[in-house]
Amino acid sequence: MTTRRLVLKSSVIAASLLAAGFSVQARAADTIKVGVLHSLSGTMAISETSLKDMALFAIDEINAKGGVLGKKLEPVVVDPASNWPLFAEKARQLLTRDKVAVTFGCWTSVSRKSVLPVYEELNGLLFYPVQYEGEELSPNVFYTGAAPNQQAIPAVEYLMSKEGGAAKRYFLLGTDYVYPRTTNKILRAFLKSKGVKDSDIQEVYTPFGHSDYQTIVGNIKKFAAGGKTAVISTINGDSNVPFYKELGNQGLKATDVPVVAFSVGEEELKGIDTKPLLGHLAAWNYFMSVKNPVNTKWIAAYKAWAAKKGMAGADKLVTNDPMEATYVGINMWAEAVKKAGTTDVAAVSKAMAGISFKAPSGYTLQMDGKNHHLHKPVMIGEVQPNGQFSVVWKTKGPIRAQPWSPYIPGNDKKPDTPVKTKS
Repeated sequence: MTTRRLVLKSSVIAASLLAAGFSVQARAADTIKVGVLHSLSGTMAISETSLKDMALFAIDEINAKGGVLGKKLEPVVVDPASNWPLFAEKARQLLTRDKVAVTFGCWTSVSRKSVLPVYEELNGLLFYPVQYEGEELSPNVFYTGAAPNQQAIPAVEYLMSKEGGAAKRYFLLGTDYVYPRTTNKILRAFLKSKGVKDSDIQEVYTPFGHSDYQTIVGNIKKFAAGGKTAVISTINGDSNVPFYKELGNQGLKATDVPVVAFSVGEEELKGIDTKPLLGHLAAWNYFMSVKNPVNTKWIAAYKAWAAKKGMAGADKLVTNDPMEATYVGINMWAEAVKKAGTTDVAAVSKAMAGISFKAPSGYTLQMDGKNHHLHKPVMIGEVQPNGQFSVVWKTKGPIRAQPWSPYIPGNDKKPDTPVKTKS
């Protein structure tokens, strides 16, 4: 009897476990997991937290319309904490443990470079929503931010023009990592092609989280004494706040030395008194201030969603370029999955070619059929007293990305289609 009871008990336990297993599988089959890989702490949290929020908003919108392939999207949010090796660890977790179908994430190029080998090894799919230095083209990444010819080069061309102040000298100031250094390498080559001498270009780099810009701003003023000067800022993260505060402290006005930033948007300006910064510039592919029905509806829907979620200051939330790129990327991916009829990486990647989306920028953006980059417009905005930007220049329409800059020797021989990164 004892043996028989044990056998029956074991059978009941086994059946229960099997039923639980089937239940877990059934629940898993009802959703498509989506990774959200952004720093929610550390020096980059000032920029990346809003991208996490935008990803969740976009996912909720898609789910409210019925999801994708009859399934709801299930976000899996992880915090790599502005720690570059931890980005790779969290990426591997998303792909191997959480089994996500796609990941939306990273801000800095060092974080993207950190996770890239993981996505290529495990054949994952990453959507990267921030402007970057180019010089990369992976089959496992879709780049929804700007390549240098969609931001950096047009911005410098503007500074060189009569309309932009006809600058003759350039102070290149950035955070010390791959994006600023590679971008400035490209810009230095571009400036030299336009006849600018090495003596009229100065490069300075500071660590992540740097906060003392008193000496650097003083040096900018000294450098500017040699002729009409502009500052090109590739400072990233929370270091932007003390840099801009120091510009104000030392009275460095845009009429004297304009600063054009590639990583400062509406989110970063929230913590700064912008009155001393009036006229300084930023180059992006979208600004919150652009007026069109799509943008108005998008901003209102995002604020309403945030209020419903109980987010503090929901009515004062801002939108910015990387948030728009995140939103566009998620919607394009969802459309590609529907088109492919599967979340399979190869099938979705193929389906992404040529997909278009009417973006809050006011333009219809298209994913290039070959190089995994969006065709994007370029806008240059001027800081206003309310922390917004007034668009002072823009392209007539979206332009095609050049992942490999023509100003780097040998790039004309690089492939225009994605290839695996050499380890």
